[in-house]
Amino acid sequence: MGQCELAERLGYDTFFCAEHHFHEYGVVPDPAVMLAALAQRTKRIRLGTAISILTFHDPRHIAESYAMVDLLSGGRLVFGVGSGYLAHEFVGYGQDPKEKRERFNEALDIVKRLLSGETLAYQGHYSRSDRVVLNVLPHQGRVPPIYVAILAREGAYHVGRQGDRIFTVPYASCKDFADIGALLAEYRKGRAEAGLAADDDDHVFTLHTHVASSDAEASAQAKAAYDLYVDTRLYAKKHVYEDVIETGICLFGAVDTVAQKIARLREMGIRHVATMHNFGALDPALVERSMTLFAREVMPQLSSASTGA
Repeated sequence: MGQCELAERLGYDTFFCAEHHFHEYGVVPDPAVMLAALAQRTKRIRLGTAISILTFHDPRHIAESYAMVDLLSGGRLVFGVGSGYLAHEFVGYGQDPKEKRERFNEALDIVKRLLSGETLAYQGHYSRSDRVVLNVLPHQGRVPPIYVAILAREGAYHVGRQGDRIFTVPYASCKDFADIGALLAEYRKGRAEAGLAADDDDHVFTLHTHVASSDAEASAQAKAAYDLYVDTRLYAKKHVYEDVIETGICLFGAVDTVAQKIARLREMGIRHVATMHNFGALDPALVERSMTLFAREVMPQLSSASTGA
């Protein structure tokens, strides 16, 4: 919570938290509770889910909860949604992961329609409602911005065809740094085929981030925490610190190193980058130092470059 307050002071646009269950990989089982609390401690920064797992919950309750978050924050909700991917979470909720795509699509449809103020009579495979309408609507006066989580290119293309925004963590699916641009291109291909123009606000790409005074210092500070983070990420191939440095799918290093990588992302067309500074039980003081260096020393370099200064 203190890091969210710091992010606001430093001028970050949005503070995200994830939803995970039944394992130490995640510490926030209900992002709506966390974001509602953060809404009372901040004034400007937007508050986002990265992501809310629609598959596990009644979509009517999700719509109500996040309408409340938007109301309590004065219209600052950014709503990232997904279907989930961790096997133990499906076991914990007694769900068949083979059903997750159908459950997610149905839930997302219901959530969008309820947040828009529609009086909903719904007969789906997993949900049935008879003239349900929210008694609390989003402060924004419209459905808050929704970003759908994807991993692979096929998912990016599919979400683009549907006209939704994307939220992605490319280290989980891209083979190298250049492949991040290919992921965005596949998404934009889907949008184009649906007759939709590219939009600077249609994507968020998340990269693990640790900024230090040198590349060597970044490694010394972040390696153990990153490797612990990877070790707790169940069912996934173990890409340890040396692997992610080799592929380049991270923002680890000195100020200039990170600034150059952000500039390359901009060249790929990526406009919204979520920087994951807090991972693997990293010392909070190091997390906050990295956040501060990124805001005060990395971002001014990019602002100067974009204005020609």
